[in-house]
Amino acid sequence: MKKAIKMSAMALVAGMMLTSCYTYTTVVGDGAKGNQSTTKWNHYVLWGLAPVGVSDAKQMAGGAEDYTVTTRQSFVNGLLSGITFGIYSPTTTTVTK
Repeated sequence: MKKAIKMSAMALVAGMMLTSCYTYTTVVGDGAKGNQSTTKWNHYVLWGLAPVGVSDAKQMAGGAEDYTVTTRQSFVNGLLSGITFGIYSPTTTTVTK
């Protein structure tokens, strides 16, 4: 019994340590011309499988034709996901125009 608990604890620690933050960037048109940016959180449940509230990059750009969209999981997003065991998994979207 002790061996099973020890192995489970080791698997949990390894799983927590092997997670990572991710970032992906999309360039629309010629990309951002300046440094004006807008940031919003995206809300997902069930390990990111079901979106609850996702930001609209086109609306965040405010009619700009050229902008850059960066979506990432920040440390705070990952911390919240870890605390809730992935049931709530937010990400952050930043639009720079």
